[in-house]
Amino acid sequence: MIRTTHFHYPSARDGCSIHALEWAPEGPPRGIVHLVHGISEHIGRYDETARFLAEHGFLVCGEDHLGHGRTVTDGSYGFFAPENGWTLAARDVRALRKLEGARHPNLPYFLLGHSMGSFLTRTYLILWPGTVSGAVLMGTGQEPAPLVALGKRISALECRRLGPRGVSPLVHTLSLGAYNRRFRPSRTPSDWLSRDPAEVDAFLADPLCQSRPTVSLFRDMMGGLQLIARRDQLARMDPSVPVCFLSGQEDPVGGMGRGVEQVVRMFQDAGCRDLSLHLYPGARHELFHEQNRREVWADLLDWLEDRLPPSGPLDGGTPNG
Repeated sequence: MIRTTHFHYPSARDGCSIHALEWAPEGPPRGIVHLVHGISEHIGRYDETARFLAEHGFLVCGEDHLGHGRTVTDGSYGFFAPENGWTLAARDVRALRKLEGARHPNLPYFLLGHSMGSFLTRTYLILWPGTVSGAVLMGTGQEPAPLVALGKRISALECRRLGPRGVSPLVHTLSLGAYNRRFRPSRTPSDWLSRDPAEVDAFLADPLCQSRPTVSLFRDMMGGLQLIARRDQLARMDPSVPVCFLSGQEDPVGGMGRGVEQVVRMFQDAGCRDLSLHLYPGARHELFHEQNRREVWADLLDWLEDRLPPSGPLDGGTPNG
């Protein structure tokens, strides 16, 4: 029987507490999979995938980022912080990794980031190299540098006009609102998420997925995208850490596959030696809510199991520092 536990831990942002969720397998775990969710969603949406992994012996954990899910207690949805929000969100991911590492020392530890969470995971690999056994980047991509710079500039200007907690229709239209254009005529504004209408409707009905991100969050995320594209920063990663890329061939965040392939090349140029890429024909952005999610789960499980130590946890294991 899978055991789920809700808990809180201190955020890197003063005065805030992060909500986290853990799925524990029946027996001793073989490894840990740390889920890093995307923008305008929450960790509870990963329950089905987390249970699948737990049924195969993995302890699964994840947090609701600042401004997301059950971490929000003051109505500030879609808001990281007035300044340095990206760094604070990354440090919260790091804090959960250290917490779980202390609870379960020497277990192989994998980060799995989706969408914005994949950008946070890439940031993590740069800032804390060598502290995970592997990473899975799902629904990732890399917009052209001039476009990212423009997005950051517009978000910063809107931040001055509206304040850091403001929400800008212009910024939304130029960012998340643009992804549905490839799927006209569309049934909903969120058809780009999945081919499965029931999953799209479930997202639209989820009260914890309704808020639009603030202008300061967009500004900080654009800064994060600039960071993870810089060659000098990519060179800080541990090249021995294996990385798996999972993406839908029809995912606009990944440039319909082209942007994902670009990120793989960036990792190759940085010297990374163990890279895997799965592009799923017809699939859109949210692979864990797609029609072929069982195929995605199987590929993910195979990749994780191939990178477990031959006889379970090893003495010394992955560093927890």
